[in-house]
Order: sequence, then C-alpha cells, then structure tokens
Amino acid sequence: MTTTRTDTSNGTGRGGALIVASLIPALFCYLAFAVWLPSDVGRHRDYGAAEQCPDRAATQRAEDCLRTVTFTVKDTEIDSRGKRVSYTAILYAAPFWNHEVAFGDPGPVLERLRPGERITGTVWRGDIMTITKGDARQNTADAPRDEAQMTAAIGTFAGLLAAVALGFGAVRLTRPRDPEPFTWRPYGKWLLITLGVLCTGAGFLSLWLGLPWWLVPTVVIPVMSYVAWQLYRHCLQRLSVAPAP
Repeated sequence: MTTTRTDTSNGTGRGGALIVASLIPALFCYLAFAVWLPSDVGRHRDYGAAEQCPDRAATQRAEDCLRTVTFTVKDTEIDSRGKRVSYTAILYAAPFWNHEVAFGDPGPVLERLRPGERITGTVWRGDIMTITKGDARQNTADAPRDEAQMTAAIGTFAGLLAAVALGFGAVRLTRPRDPEPFTWRPYGKWLLITLGVLCTGAGFLSLWLGLPWWLVPTVVIPVMSYVAWQLYRHCLQRLSVAPAP
C-alpha cells in the first residue's frame, strides 16, 4: 500500500508540474501573437510607407521620415569567436547618428568598408536602416523585415506545446497510476518532434512563398491535431498487443 501511495503521489506531482510548466509556453504564445507579431508587422508597414524627409537640416534624432545621411566610417568588426558571429560598424554623422550599427551578414557593403571612408545611409526613426557604397546596398539589423511567418510559427509552436503539456498534466492528475499512453515515450517524444518539424517547415515555406502569416497556424493546428490523433491510436494499439507484465 505504501508503494501505491508513493506512485500516486509521484504521478499527481508530475501532473501538477506539467500544468504549471504549460503556462510558460502559453505566455510566450500570447506575447508572440499579441505583441511581437503586431509590432513587427506595423513597423514594416510604416517603414514601407515612409516618405523622404524635407531637404531642411534635421532638428531631432528620431524622425518619422526617411533621411539620407552621409556617414564617416570609424571602424568595422567581424567577430567570429564562439558559435555566434557578429558584424558591426561604427559610423559617425554629427549631430545625431553616431553609434555602432549591427548587421546580419558581412556583405555586400560591410566587408568592403575601410576606416575614414564616406558612405551614405538611410535613417528612419533615429536608426540606420541601410548603408550604401557605390551601387551596393545593405540592410542593417535594425531594418524592419517582412518575416511575420516565422513569428507566427514560433507562436504556434509555443501554443501547441502548452496544450500538450496541459493535456499530459491533466491525465497525470486524473489517472496517476495509469497515464498511458500520455507519457514521454513514445507518445510525447513523437508529438514534440512532429510539432517542431511541422512548425519550422510551415514557417520557412510560407516565408519563401510569400504567403500570409495567418496561414501558418491555420494549417499547422488541424494537421497537428490529426497527427496527434493518429499517434494516439497507434500507441493504444501497441499497448493492447503488448504482453502483460
């Protein structure tokens, strides 16, 4: 009897822990769709609709128009130490835009810059969006990108992960001595692998094809539900034919 109480206690404890843990991806899902995605979409839309600033000199750092500014290159740095590679340039254009600018890759402009050179850049809302040298142009890390599909994929993954953790936790609470097949092996493991592959594939494919971001959760959620149901049936079938201990 002591062993039974211990097993039951362990099961309910794990169930409660899973339910509490599900709040973390649930919160991340909310932030992705309610904060992160609208902010990125709105910023990209505003940047695309921004007009050139008047020819008069800038009187403030953050302007809601596009201003072409001539910069002097003080230094550039490509740091490949460790697993992450950083690309930066220190640009000067008094009186407002004197700071270090980050880039996502070295080309086609950053790798060609030399200290003392004069280049042109586009400034919007106080940040440098692009730099230009000759006919070559490069976006900075601050430039808005139309990548809402990947944000939707991350938010969808977090939301479905929260649903899986909540479901597994609820089963552990209600059936602490018999949680099968709602266990990590094999059901939970395959659910997590499938969820990761499906969200990543849907995000990259929709981004590559230029599809609307809302198609990602619209497609992933029903497909994942069908896969989860088929995996559930398969696990039940395996349990039914497994020899009794």
